[in-house]
Amino acid sequence: MPGPSAPAGGRPTGPPPATGAWQEGDPPGNRRWADLPHALPLESGELLPGVRVAYETWGRLAPGGDNAVLVLHALTGDSHAAGPAGPGHPTPGWWDALIGPGRPLDTDRFFVVAPNVLGGCQGTTGPASRRPDGRRWASRFPRLTVRDQVAAEVALAESLGIDRWALVVGGSMGGMRALEWAASHPDRVSRLLLLASPAASSAEQIAWASVQLHAIRSDPAWRGGEYHDAGPGGGPHRGLGVARRIAQVTYRSEAEFQERFGRRPQPGEDPRSGGRYGVESYLDHHADKLVRRFDAGSYVVLTEAMNGHDVGRGRGGTASALRRVTMPTLVAGVDTDRLYPLWQQEELAAGIPGADAVRIVESPCGHDAFLVETGQVGALVGELLGEPAGARRRPG
Repeated sequence: MPGPSAPAGGRPTGPPPATGAWQEGDPPGNRRWADLPHALPLESGELLPGVRVAYETWGRLAPGGDNAVLVLHALTGDSHAAGPAGPGHPTPGWWDALIGPGRPLDTDRFFVVAPNVLGGCQGTTGPASRRPDGRRWASRFPRLTVRDQVAAEVALAESLGIDRWALVVGGSMGGMRALEWAASHPDRVSRLLLLASPAASSAEQIAWASVQLHAIRSDPAWRGGEYHDAGPGGGPHRGLGVARRIAQVTYRSEAEFQERFGRRPQPGEDPRSGGRYGVESYLDHHADKLVRRFDAGSYVVLTEAMNGHDVGRGRGGTASALRRVTMPTLVAGVDTDRLYPLWQQEELAAGIPGADAVRIVESPCGHDAFLVETGQVGALVGELLGEPAGARRRPG
């Protein structure tokens, strides 16, 4: 997941683990788990057995079950959308400013649910998980689609007794899943908020992702995906780190990089003598953090699912698919987003009957603004939740 920026600075010491995935026996933190009662049918025709979905909740489910909100994370995110870092949670909640009493997703009013995506690595079944026979899934983990991931989330909703979400919200990869929820299960979504995401992944987005996948698979420690039980430093952390550096450039804006770093060297280092520029240190910092909390196999599986995202596939094209999305909807994009540019959100807003004009988040932070600009995003949540369900209709 593109995450909020952190200041460049000291780098972690010691070799990273072979995988940064949450493992059985690690502190559970605030996670809960839902074990699917049956193997999950995938679009490929395969059955995925033994699926567990990790999730976190805030607030209480109303007796009628009508106050549930589904929050869907982006690529390297997880279920820890709110709360401090601590045992089981290496980073603070990625949307902490939005979830809690008196916040836009007011937990005195709403029951907020954030699952870890199918194929992820923070408690939900993914490549680092063990199969029913006790062996790692690793390279044998099946290829997934966004619709497969939503199918696992539907099963989670059923296990929680939630027939219809008061709101489904997601940004980036989470927005892809939110859109699929609305197109596949419109009767189960009362309101929809799509942030910095497209109707279908574009050629350029697939190209950026392809370079990242090549970086991981070119690491000799990738071993075809069979690396999870290697010792510290024995996993494909170099390839995953390069992938993260590439991704981080696309998550921010050129103007921010120029203003924040320019050509300045990292303090105490001289690029003419083997030292780093400040922007290089920033990218190193994000790479070092990710390889200690994420799994390379999950990065590959989730990135391939994003590449395959196309809400119009098998539905007569994008326009036909978007006409299914009739619930009150807000679509928002970021004015400086070079990864998921505004024309993609304009396409969504124009094609969704339950939406009106696209909302624009103004920020120098590029794509990451849907995580950083919590004040603007919170206002969008408030606008949508302040309306009675069914109230938003396109004029004319």
